[in-house]
Amino acid sequence: MTATPQIEKKDTRSGFGQGLLLAGRANDSVVALCADLKGSLKMDAFATEFPDRYIECGIAEANMIGVAAGLALDGHVPFAGTFAAFATGRVYDQIRQSVAYSNANVKICASHAGITLGEDGATHQILEDIGMMRMLPNMTVLVPADYNQTVAATLAAAAHCGPVYLRFGRPSVPNFTNPNEPLQIGKAQKLRKGSDVTLIATGHMVWHSLQAAELLERDGIHAEVLNIHTIKPLDDEAILESIKRTKAVVTAEEHMGNGGLGDAVAQLLAENLPCPQEYVAIRDQFGQSGTPSQLMEHYGLTTQAVAESAKRAMARR
Repeated sequence: MTATPQIEKKDTRSGFGQGLLLAGRANDSVVALCADLKGSLKMDAFATEFPDRYIECGIAEANMIGVAAGLALDGHVPFAGTFAAFATGRVYDQIRQSVAYSNANVKICASHAGITLGEDGATHQILEDIGMMRMLPNMTVLVPADYNQTVAATLAAAAHCGPVYLRFGRPSVPNFTNPNEPLQIGKAQKLRKGSDVTLIATGHMVWHSLQAAELLERDGIHAEVLNIHTIKPLDDEAILESIKRTKAVVTAEEHMGNGGLGDAVAQLLAENLPCPQEYVAIRDQFGQSGTPSQLMEHYGLTTQAVAESAKRAMARR
């Protein structure tokens, strides 16, 4: 009997660090800024190789975004990194006015996003950041699924002209995407074909959705799995094409149910193809302290939850 290959686990923040280094090597205009979290965001390698292109801003996130906007307007490609809670909630005004309104070529790099930040608790576990960013005109929102895709997303952000919000995390998660596949902004990735229900996921929930599809297969249910690494611009065509066939959908995200991927899909369906939709997301709650696995279980962000939601969506057709 052939053993099932073991899926390697790696943290997505390290994928960002590697992608930033590669982007810096490919383009002399790439610069990096950080708010006293260089080690946590794995920006060390870039800072070591390109010390003249690394700016330590200290614990002054609003100032960092302003400096990044100025650098962008001067022709640089700035990557400004800090924890997601500080990259959005603390500096929303600066992002809105200096980056989005100005259409400045700034890449906002948000690590330690969602509840998988873990023991640091509710104050650091921002769960509404995707909604905040996708509502801003000119903003592109990227949420890669694993280490490989975070490398690719960072390179795609560097090549994209315009503001980008790049969201990634702290824990080690299964690294399952193709390391040689570039990320195409705005193009969903079909990971599994199916005809009975569509599972639309982003970030850490993509792996859980693939595992849920395996569970559903045992019950004779063929689930299609779409990896939505780009929340904005959303791949309307791929989503509608899938749901026209399956007529039932589950959206899964490590984010508040309000304003995130689920709401983006619901708006698309309301305007084009109303059908049963189930959300796997956090429901109007703050986070709390705990291990990432404990918190994912507590808030219902699990493989089993996705599978059960798929059956509920199908029953509502």
